[in-house]
Amino acid sequence: MSEACIARYQNTVLIYNPVAGKLRGSGLRIINRAVEELDRQGIKARVVPTHGPGTATQIAEQAVRDDVDLVLVAGGDGTINEVANGMMYSQVPLGILPAGTANVLAVELGMGTRIRDAVRAIPQCVPERISVGRVKTNRGSRFFLLMAGIGLDAHIVYNLNPGLKAFAGKLAYWIGGFGRLSEPVGEFETVVNGRVLRCGFVLASRVKNYGGDLTIAPNASLLEHDFQVVLFEGRNPFRYLFYFLGVLLRILPTLRGINIERATTLELRAPTDSRIYVQVDGEFAGHLPADVEIVESALTLLLPADARQRLGIKVTEALMPAAGD
Repeated sequence: MSEACIARYQNTVLIYNPVAGKLRGSGLRIINRAVEELDRQGIKARVVPTHGPGTATQIAEQAVRDDVDLVLVAGGDGTINEVANGMMYSQVPLGILPAGTANVLAVELGMGTRIRDAVRAIPQCVPERISVGRVKTNRGSRFFLLMAGIGLDAHIVYNLNPGLKAFAGKLAYWIGGFGRLSEPVGEFETVVNGRVLRCGFVLASRVKNYGGDLTIAPNASLLEHDFQVVLFEGRNPFRYLFYFLGVLLRILPTLRGINIERATTLELRAPTDSRIYVQVDGEFAGHLPADVEIVESALTLLLPADARQRLGIKVTEALMPAAGD
């Protein structure tokens, strides 16, 4: 048990989404067990459920105003995104308890996909200041931790049936994707590093994995201050099956029609007769035109002690809590 955490985290709020994939039906029982385990580890937490889309941001904003010392969130990547949007520029750490469909962030950090394991790991986690992405669309400005997807995958997210997602989990996204095979992929212009490229799908990623089990941006890192941008060309939907095969075989960068860049900003513009959608962290975020940018050192995230090695960054202790803090 970490003595620093016992001293540090005595005013914690645990925000949970009752309809997240792993909490639906028996969520309160799971959350109560998590609170009991936290208490055994010396972390005092009060529980606040969300009450619908967008409410997690409001709850997190209020928690920051109340001077909590830690915010924990139990839910999927969409709920984590909402909570993070309510904590930007504060110094309060954010801890992740995976309870969603894909749990991309938890997988990326090496925390696994079980709430119990994540709770037990919290005392050994280290607060780390990270950069985040921000997208500006017709729906306004929104921060994101993982990725912004423009075009094909955002179209799937936009049209996803919530009931099917609740029933089938990640399989619902694959069903939605294969349902697009009869339609041409809408193209749009992307300006990246001074180049203008015509694409059907663009992924500006801060993480290596996509959907929790596919590697599309192998050189992305939450601890860097840029995106790895993967740009897919083409209108033919069957071409994207070829790209998908490239992902599975880990040869995507070698395929014709794929461009990979490191960048801190993107400009995205759609033809006047097309509606091109945007998703961030798996949630619909509007349509083009859009701008995507890095916001440096905007959020404090709790990382497992070995996360820096896993993410390929040299270990430092600049933000580790001192014993007795």
